[in-house]
Amino acid sequence: MNITELARQVHIPVERLREILPELGFDVGLKAIQVDDHTALKIIEKLHHPNIKEKFLFPKKEAPSPSAAISPAANAEKKDKTISIGEKIVVKDLANLMNLPVTRLILELMKNGVMASLNQSIDYETATIIAEDLGYQTEKINNNCPDPGQEKKDRASYFVDEEKNLIPRPPVIVVMGHVDHGKTKLLDAIRETNVADGEAGGITQHIGAYQVKKNNQILTFIDTPGHEAFSAMRSRGAQVADIAILVVAADDGIQQQTIEAISHIRSAGLPFIVAINKIDKPDANLDKIRSGLADLGLTPEAWGGKTICVEISAKQKTNIDGLLETLLLVYELEKDKITANPNRAAVGTIIEAHVDKGEGPVATIIVQTGILKIGDTIKIGDTVGKIRNLKNWRGHNINQALPSDPVKIIGLKNAPEVGEIIQVLTDLKEWKKEAKKNKGYKNNLVPTKNTSVRPVEEIEKIKKINVILKCDVLGSLEALVESLNNLSQPELMINIIQASLGNITEIEVERAEKAPALLIGFNVRPTPQAETIARDKNITIKTARIIYELIDYVKAEMNKNFTEEIKETELGRAKVIKIFRTEKKSQIIGVKIIAGKITKEAKIKIIRHGEIIGQTIIKELQSGRQVVSEVVEGQEAGLLIDGFNQAEENDELYVYLEEKIRKVI
Repeated sequence: MNITELARQVHIPVERLREILPELGFDVGLKAIQVDDHTALKIIEKLHHPNIKEKFLFPKKEAPSPSAAISPAANAEKKDKTISIGEKIVVKDLANLMNLPVTRLILELMKNGVMASLNQSIDYETATIIAEDLGYQTEKINNNCPDPGQEKKDRASYFVDEEKNLIPRPPVIVVMGHVDHGKTKLLDAIRETNVADGEAGGITQHIGAYQVKKNNQILTFIDTPGHEAFSAMRSRGAQVADIAILVVAADDGIQQQTIEAISHIRSAGLPFIVAINKIDKPDANLDKIRSGLADLGLTPEAWGGKTICVEISAKQKTNIDGLLETLLLVYELEKDKITANPNRAAVGTIIEAHVDKGEGPVATIIVQTGILKIGDTIKIGDTVGKIRNLKNWRGHNINQALPSDPVKIIGLKNAPEVGEIIQVLTDLKEWKKEAKKNKGYKNNLVPTKNTSVRPVEEIEKIKKINVILKCDVLGSLEALVESLNNLSQPELMINIIQASLGNITEIEVERAEKAPALLIGFNVRPTPQAETIARDKNITIKTARIIYELIDYVKAEMNKNFTEEIKETELGRAKVIKIFRTEKKSQIIGVKIIAGKITKEAKIKIIRHGEIIGQTIIKELQSGRQVVSEVVEGQEAGLLIDGFNQAEENDELYVYLEEKIRKVI
């Protein structure tokens, strides 16, 4: 997790968070940019206690020393070295602000564990850390990338209504958990449909939304992909949800993605139920799951805690009714918070967008308040348009969508971004007037997300693999771009020169030849013309329906650019002074260390009269009848050597370590 995101979740300034982490027992470094998800969760848990947070949040301020006064010249120099940055900044723009070659900035980012090409954006906190390392101060400005805290307030303002106008609405439930713990099978069991069998590899490829009815109460489910590549989409799913189901497999236990899901649920402030799945498996261990949850501060009710756990088998459809009954109980407890005003202009959030062959660009949204109707004028971002058609989650045409309904909007000119707000405009003239006054407006329904990245110039000392990526839906595109960028290494970068929606055309084939670039597609196919040109030009088109087939393909292509060299590092030298025992394939020998040191598992070369007569490894090392890990110069030791039995007294031993060094070809 980015430390900036962690700071937002615990509501502590980043600088202060870095200062107090060592006091809390977390040594992540004062210039840390990221922490692993497990550590992040423990930090959130610790700071959840109000006494601890209050103790560490407000440091005692000391009066400034008179000697600390800064001269006018120093102030002028500091001002000259101050750069203004928004919430996000493109890498090459940051390099320009600091008058630095972009290659140096990219290398500096890599040293700090951040892989970003010159056309990618980094957040303000990351930019600040790097800038300070390079001798610059930063100041934050309000630009087109608003502060997330302000954005959250702005989003919340869309849903403000007087309490007298609010009535209960169906709960929106998000299903989260590890990639193969059975989330899709659970939804399959709940809906009594066959979604899982139609999805390659059992991994959810698209975010969907579905509804069921239990005891005359409608429940809306958001199905979020479970693979780590979809973590960004998973957190967005939590923004529109009211209740979460955390799925944990009884035969597998708590995994990294489980911890990640818990972090998303907590940051969204959602009530949740733990569904312990796969209880039908022979190696199911319920106590192991309960113990793992307790270790994360989620003590199950069965152990005297407050975490609700329901034991199920999605495959066997065991206790699915019990899970739904429990969801209804949680809903009853939260009912006063799960409300909407149906008699107002509708507002919702986009949870999926893609280009359909027959329908063109479409978007799936969850209506959060108001009633959405065909013919409504809607605003998404800075663009407006009219709804031409609506479809429910079953694919049936409908005239309107109520609060908590998932609905597909037909007739968009471009695919919007996942997570964007859709808002019905009641006074278009007034909005146009206000928009022109501020920064204008577009007459398209939805802005096109510019996911294409321009080709980068050659970067010194860094080799690149160019990639052209085509996907069927925006969510998968974002996930793949994130996953591919994470493959970049200091010596070899993944450079995505194009990432867009739709089938692979002859344009992509021509571009792949010219770049040259890997041409990959997810859930799309090449057109007949593209296939013909690719065959003529001997261009490989790799397509897949499972996201990690593409990741593995790119990894394999990366490995073709590396070669391994064996590097020997001398540890010490020794002389054989006694042979204790000789076996068929081993010996126990006594030696005296004459230089450096020898260690267990080190390799040795046996030298006699200046010639190497054999090589072996130290399997065991003793000094004074005690097993030790190393013996240093001047000491004597007993060695068990394996794979060689020809050593004699007065032979010399060259002791060394071998290290495999990967180099870019």
